Amino acid sequence: MSKAQLKKHLFALNKEQIIEVMLELYDARKEAKEYLEFYLNPNEDEKLEEYKRIIRDEFFPRRGEPKCRFNICRKAISDFKKLKPHPACLADLMLYYIETGCEMTSMYGDMWEQYYTTLETNFAKAMELIAQLGYTKQFSKRIERMLKSVEDCGWGFPDTLYDIYYEYKVD
Repeated sequence: MSKAQLKKHLFALNKEQIIEVMLELYDARKEAKEYLEFYLNPNEDEKLEEYKRIIRDEFFPRRGEPKCRFNICRKAISDFKKLKPHPACLADLMLYYIETGCEMTSMYGDMWEQYYTTLETNFAKAMELIAQLGYTKQFSKRIERMLKSVEDCGWGFPDTLYDIYYEYKVD
């Protein structure tokens, strides 16, 4: 069904029927419930912290070994983005993902090549968004701290991160 068809169908319903559809949707899908709750009470700081915890747990779980499942981190960012938060909050979460990966590298030493490549790719996405939004200056100290923390890493990782940063940096 297309959006146009859905819109046409919803216009044909009365108010009570639309409310019933929304309540059924709320009960049927976790994502819909989360979206509607955020829509009605948009506490961005609380949601941002919730999604940061998801990312943090991949690198520094409360129990057990780190899993470093990048797909979980990307899904957390994607799910947060679907809530339509303020763009600065999305940029914050995207940067937090890279910071947490860099923190793990600093703590545990050199990682595998794909680990670095994944962080580099996602750092480029974060920097692109940050630059598009005009937040490069706002995030620069935080980014520079992160870059400094990985200067001793291998695989050319810090060099690539610096290259990405300077591509978007505004003086």
